[in-house]
Parts: sequence; C-alpha cells; structure tokens
Amino acid sequence: MEPSGPQKTKRRCLECGEPISGRVDKKFCSDYCRNAYHNERNRDTNNLVRNINHILRKNRRILAQCNPSGKTTVHRDKLVNAGFNFHYHTHTYTTRAGAVYYFCYEEGYLPLENDFFALVRREG
Repeated sequence: MEPSGPQKTKRRCLECGEPISGRVDKKFCSDYCRNAYHNERNRDTNNLVRNINHILRKNRRILAQCNPSGKTTVHRDKLVNAGFNFHYHTHTYTTRAGAVYYFCYEEGYLPLENDFFALVRREG
C-alpha cells in the first residue's frame, strides 16, 4: 500500500540517469556508474599526474643507470642523450656550504662546472 500524501520524487543516477533506490544519500545506481563518473571527472588531473610520474621515474632510472656505484661524475650530454628532463625532480637538498642537490627519489645530482654533474645515491 502506497503512503498517502505528496508523491516522492525519484532520484536519478548522476552517471546514467536511471532511477535510484536504496539509501537516501545514494547518488549512483551501481559501482560501475560511480566509478565511470569519477574516472571521467578526474581524467585530466590523472593524466597530468601520470605523465609527471612517468618523467620522474624515467629520470630516476637514468640516474641509477649512470651511477651504479652510488657516486660518480657524468657530463650533461650523457644525461640529455638518455632522455633526462632537468625540469622535474622530487626534492632538493642544500648542504651547509650552500650546494644544492636535486633528487629524483633517492637518486640525486649536483651541477658542477663545465656541464658536469656529480651523481649520488641517498640511502635511507
């Protein structure tokens, strides 16, 4: 038996528009619609983050390949030819003497004179 009084308005799924039944605060008819809605909404942000993470991982891999012993010196051309992107790093470390090391996770580099770089690996 239907309750008497004003007709309840049917809530609709934010993704597909189908009627929703269940909890009062429910916004989607299924997990599929909920995931599709949020994936579409966050696509641009996810692509940007995914691309930056790809660059950071590639930079880290290049530094690790050029520095198997944990401490070495390389010329800028070797890093550039391997595809290293100097615009992206995870953090910097400034020594007491004022030298600034740039890191891609635990792999780092310090710019030296004549386009050389000191490569280091920070443990722990």
